[in-house]
Parts: sequence; structure tokens; C-alpha cells
Amino acid sequence: MDPIDGTCFQLRYRSLFDPGRGFAFPCDGHGQVDLDHLSDQARNNYLYARAMVGKELSAPDIERAALLR
Repeated sequence: MDPIDGTCFQLRYRSLFDPGRGFAFPCDGHGQVDLDHLSDQARNNYLYARAMVGKELSAPDIERAALLR
């Protein structure tokens, strides 16, 4: 969450081959993911997603995250 305006963001990696599939991770407005706050599984998925850019996944986009209420 951006402490200035309360906006939440996510870093989204989309599948190059299967529309609607991919990975999303919480990040700041600059796309920085706090690895210390991810679970072990999420951290492994994040590292996998970074390694698969251009092979299985697109370069990530920074998006405003939908807030669930």
C-alpha cells in the first residue's frame, strides 16, 4: 500500500500462451515487491515468474489492486 494515498498495487505477470493465466504479487507504486512479506510459496512463485519473462510470461505490469471488502 502506498502510505501517501492508501493505494494498493500489484505486479502482474501474464502468460504468453494461456490468456487469463499468470501471477500477481503485491507491490508498491514503483513495482517493488517486499520479499520478506511473501509466504515461502509466493516467494518461490515470484522468483519463478521473474525467471520466465520472455519464455512463458510477459514482462510485468504495475496495476492498481482491487480491494476486497
